[in-house]
Amino acid sequence: MKKRILCVTEGALSLALAYVLELLCVWLNAITGISALLPFGGTITISMLPIIYYSFRHGALWGVGAGFVYSLLQMLLGFYIPPAGTWWALVLCIVLDYLVAFAVVGAADLFAKPFGKKRIAGYCVGAVAVCLIRFVSSFLSGVILWGSYGPENMNVWVYSLIYNSSYMLPTTVLTGIFAVIVCAAIDPKTLRPMKKAK
Repeated sequence: MKKRILCVTEGALSLALAYVLELLCVWLNAITGISALLPFGGTITISMLPIIYYSFRHGALWGVGAGFVYSLLQMLLGFYIPPAGTWWALVLCIVLDYLVAFAVVGAADLFAKPFGKKRIAGYCVGAVAVCLIRFVSSFLSGVILWGSYGPENMNVWVYSLIYNSSYMLPTTVLTGIFAVIVCAAIDPKTLRPMKKAK
């Protein structure tokens, strides 16, 4: 029971921190003019980091649960309705752009576990892997739902690749770097500085 209360409490704190980081990154994107280049959503951010750290600390099951709640928060922050306007397009948008894209962030521990004692490498791979899966989800959504917003005569696959890469590539790099820095400073498993390998 105490462990469950701890997991729920830390999950709530992770979500709150992710939300604050998201707002901060949206603000920074607006100041730098990046958000003007992304009129249909997408932010260069490290807001997924608290959910990823939470996954490393408590495992993928708790992590995916936190990621699911985070996806609901993302819908509250700004829900974009796809141009098709049909019910199936709306369902696909919810699934690909929100539920899959953000719930998968909590699965980071699944990708870190195979590294065993090489935890810092595992943390980096876990963070990058979930960002790449999120990219694939957004990329498919761009192809299926958002292609009509692309420039005339541009292939929808190319448009989605360029648009989603423009924010997900920097987000992936930043998240991987910050995951290594934070997890080395405070290891999620021990809550102590990571010991250097001898």
